[in-house]
Amino acid sequence: MMIDRAAPAAHAHHRPTLAPRLATLPIAPDVVVVGTGAAGIAAARRLIEVGISVAVLEARDRIGGRAVTTGLRGHPIDLGAHWLHAGPVNPLVALGHARGERLRKAPQPGHLMIGRRTGRPEERRAFLRAFDLADGAMTLGATATSEDRAVGSLIPDGLGPWRDRIDLVHTLVSGRPLDEVSLHDWPSLEYGENYFIDGGYGAYLARLAQELPIVLQKPVTRIDRSDSGVTVETADGATLSAKAVIVTVPIMVLQASIRFTPALPPEIRAAIDGFTSGIYEHAVLHWPSAPFQGRDRLATVVGGRHRPPGLLTRIDGTPFHYFEMDAAMAEALDGKAVPADAARHLVRQVLAEHVGYRALHDLSIPAVTEWRRDPWSRGSWAVVPPGHAPARVALKASVDERLWFAGEALSREQWGTVGGAYAEGTRAADEIAARLGQNLA
Repeated sequence: MMIDRAAPAAHAHHRPTLAPRLATLPIAPDVVVVGTGAAGIAAARRLIEVGISVAVLEARDRIGGRAVTTGLRGHPIDLGAHWLHAGPVNPLVALGHARGERLRKAPQPGHLMIGRRTGRPEERRAFLRAFDLADGAMTLGATATSEDRAVGSLIPDGLGPWRDRIDLVHTLVSGRPLDEVSLHDWPSLEYGENYFIDGGYGAYLARLAQELPIVLQKPVTRIDRSDSGVTVETADGATLSAKAVIVTVPIMVLQASIRFTPALPPEIRAAIDGFTSGIYEHAVLHWPSAPFQGRDRLATVVGGRHRPPGLLTRIDGTPFHYFEMDAAMAEALDGKAVPADAARHLVRQVLAEHVGYRALHDLSIPAVTEWRRDPWSRGSWAVVPPGHAPARVALKASVDERLWFAGEALSREQWGTVGGAYAEGTRAADEIAARLGQNLA
């Protein structure tokens, strides 16, 4: 399905709750950083910390990339990333604690709804056992074979009525159907000990970007390393020269929007072009009478004609909820005249099957995300298809010791996450600092 990228994504008109103060760009920076998602912010902070001058160029009219917090009815709501995954290895969790940010651990127990009733304790136990069995089989299969294939081929038999639900959940968190996801990339994402942050994840990144030398609405169109350094050209024809550049834009944007002179080495080009676009969207619900109690809890809804991947309920104890949409559900909306309105209609249909239309009397849907339709995102994260697993590592290598890539797509441990992007931005900055002879603290 062709996507009309001329039409703004539905979430684009929602403005951030926080716009950081930005510093002026240096006239002759040592390093240019392209993009102000988590990787770009991390790289800029780290380089400035060790005394390297930086200029950061951002295509959007805001910072944060696919993490943005907006205000809805007086509450801060994330329209993109909202989980701080993998607390023990996520640098933004450790940094948040050090800064005194208000982090709250995500609760483990969730809701199980079967048809129009709450799941019984024995059904919940059977559901969790089936999940453990499937995860164990897929993880064991990924570590026991050198042959790469689709991770979906490892879902075992014997899961009974829960097999469909397990496939749906893993498809949602993988970003693509499991027959399109590399088995060798499977066991790398650690989901234990997750957190949320008061005020929103996007606002947290905005605080980290305070006083950084960033210029907005400067999309980069070409990077030239023909001479001894690099020259970065923007859409308005302006150029900026430096000793090195870190490119942190999403992989799907990199595939389509930036030219390199001379051309990238074939192995780097192939690594970039082999990724596929992961899709994870959500509709933001304001539903005070929703039948879910307890804040920040996942809800599994089973039965009915539709197959909703899941919900996150009572966000920070408010009447807001996320209705989550996987690739198949979101892409099916793109054939509609107004996909966001079609999403709202679909949400009401799905919920009505389980609670009845009368229970939706106070439901409103103030926002629908469309990261797949966003020209500066083109998806929610980068997915490794079968046979492409080495790409994440391949992209860590510098090109001519002047061009580095960073972002969630390069993270083996934390792919698809803001924490993974931040870690990769720091890694690239450290490598450039070493290259430029700086003494890291």
